[in-house]
Amino acid sequence: MSQLIQWLTIYYTRGLSARQVRICLEQFQNVTTFFQATNEEWQQFGISSEIIAALRNPDWKSIERDINWVSSSSDHHIISYDDPSYPPLLKNTADPPMVLFLYGKKEILVEEQIAIVGSRHATAMGKQIAEQFAYSLAQAGLTITSGLATGIDAAGHRGALKAKGKTIAVAGTGLFHTYPRCHKELVCDIVASKGSVISEFPLAMPPRASHFPRRNRIIAGLSQGVLVVEAALKSGSLITARLAAEEGRDVFAIPGSIHHLLSHGCHHLIRQGAKLVETVTDILEELGKTIPKSVLQKNEAADNLCANLSPEYVQVLNQVGFEHTPVDLIILRSGLTAGEVSSILLTLELHGYIQLERSGYVRVINMAGHQ
Repeated sequence: MSQLIQWLTIYYTRGLSARQVRICLEQFQNVTTFFQATNEEWQQFGISSEIIAALRNPDWKSIERDINWVSSSSDHHIISYDDPSYPPLLKNTADPPMVLFLYGKKEILVEEQIAIVGSRHATAMGKQIAEQFAYSLAQAGLTITSGLATGIDAAGHRGALKAKGKTIAVAGTGLFHTYPRCHKELVCDIVASKGSVISEFPLAMPPRASHFPRRNRIIAGLSQGVLVVEAALKSGSLITARLAAEEGRDVFAIPGSIHHLLSHGCHHLIRQGAKLVETVTDILEELGKTIPKSVLQKNEAADNLCANLSPEYVQVLNQVGFEHTPVDLIILRSGLTAGEVSSILLTLELHGYIQLERSGYVRVINMAGHQ
């Protein structure tokens, strides 16, 4: 019996906890020696007769399916707890998975990672911020890790891809499924860019609500830190942040309006000790990373653009907030005519200062040039 089959036997044995396995491995040194143990030796570690019977009679159907999946593509991998490719940061957490299924490049798991998480129902501004931060962090050499969900997660993945960087998606399903389905193309892009999609769940496992909190601990465990962009007070993102803090990882949060529900979770984290983040530099300095010239040049270019605006353009831009601002309110605040404001807004939008949404305009670049 190969070591992979031995690990899959353990994986599919119901009632055998990861904690029991880790304790046994400390005694038996490796999985092969573990399987050479007698029933009596296993019982000394609290393994019941029912579990012993299951270990002696594996779920061959599931194991054969998994082995065939690995054999079908060079991008298919099963990484066990004692595999050299197993990510060391995750291994040192309180509850590491015994087995990881991976679609993509397994080498990426040991690279430096930062997680970007947030609401599935993020605002346009929140998604833009997540994408911009992911872009710059990827340029700084960090792999972006997230949960493949809609909203902030997807924006984080896409930001890394736009920077030609790497990203890891931690799935809450088995890898035979893509959840949500609309992210099938995103999954292909991640793998094509030498990233990966990973899961601790059996290949054919469909999405279930209970899977996502478990997925969150892997996101936190893989990463040096977690950046929360937008989150309600009761959200999976706060679970990820809490798990990261418990493992001694850095937690970063981007503040927002006191009137916006998706800012409340970030404000709560900041009160609990998370680092308040306004620029990518705040994160890179905390992690001891060198700030790329591209990030500095980007901020300098934004500063120059804002400095070159004429007074009436600055006057209108100052009336547009980072939440939706109706055109009527911009006209009222600016003191200019409707025609003047409309013309200026169009120019500001074309140059990337603001963005038109259903309920009005939102700010994209602030006057300090930080994105």
